[in-house]
Amino acid sequence: MKILNINNLEKRYGNFLAVDNISLSVEKGEVFGLLGPNGAGKSTTINIIIGLLKSNGGEIQIFEKEQKEYGKEIKKKIGIVPQNLAIYRELSAEENIKFFGSIYGIKGKALKEAVEYALEFTGLLEHRKNKAKNFSGGMMRRLNIACGIVHKPELVIMDEPTVGIDPQSRNHILESVKKLNQDGCTVIYTSHYMEEVENLCNRIAIMDKGKIIAEGTQEELITMVSDTQNLEVEISDIKNIDKEEILNIKGVKSLIIKDEVLNINSLREVSNLNLIIDYLTSKEVKIRNIGYTDINLETVFLNLTGRNLRD
Repeated sequence: MKILNINNLEKRYGNFLAVDNISLSVEKGEVFGLLGPNGAGKSTTINIIIGLLKSNGGEIQIFEKEQKEYGKEIKKKIGIVPQNLAIYRELSAEENIKFFGSIYGIKGKALKEAVEYALEFTGLLEHRKNKAKNFSGGMMRRLNIACGIVHKPELVIMDEPTVGIDPQSRNHILESVKKLNQDGCTVIYTSHYMEEVENLCNRIAIMDKGKIIAEGTQEELITMVSDTQNLEVEISDIKNIDKEEILNIKGVKSLIIKDEVLNINSLREVSNLNLIIDYLTSKEVKIRNIGYTDINLETVFLNLTGRNLRD
């Protein structure tokens, strides 16, 4: 069953095409990753899906029903965990969750049980009476999730749920996503952290400049750049390196520089290792370690978009 089906979706702001005729589908039971750099159109697409924005064209079916015709019915089955915290800082954790539960029409004993479920699920039982304004960033993110899942939705949309939080809270949130999925919930997940998507998602769509430029499992996406190989070079004196000069070496497709490590993606058919080493030695750079590594999702993303996810 397709939980979400998008056909030829388009959104314009004047002459700017924010969402450019995209089509994608999400199957029941998936954790579906939506990746793209800032300005790719991810948030615009999500806001159209949940009904906060109107499209300029295209169709959306959710739970196999037309979104435009069954909007209110559909929304009751969707949980939203927005990037911008949707909580009231002067209210306690319990009061926040109770408020959002009541918006979804939960009342009386059912509401009380739903609040208990959300508090326990997010590890906030001991903090139920504390005001949100006194929470750490990670706890606020967990409360944000609790408010989004209090009604036990069939589809949860999470937009950058781990931005700016401590590792412990981040791990808790990732485990929460896995638990939601194990309990039968379908999840659409956007993130700036590639390792999260690699860890969580069954299928992934990469979005850039308003278009879906690739969609599939991790293995399918990696196959798209299977004609390339990754060379990892640990060096000293990184300041001597000119990125454009390396990119101009024959066969080089892309370059990621992290600290003092160069990750160079090149065509397999081109033998350029000597050219790369010659370039580095000409810059009086000391090579500490060098070797080929497996291609990962970050390499795929860089090859398809020409930039890092967090650029």
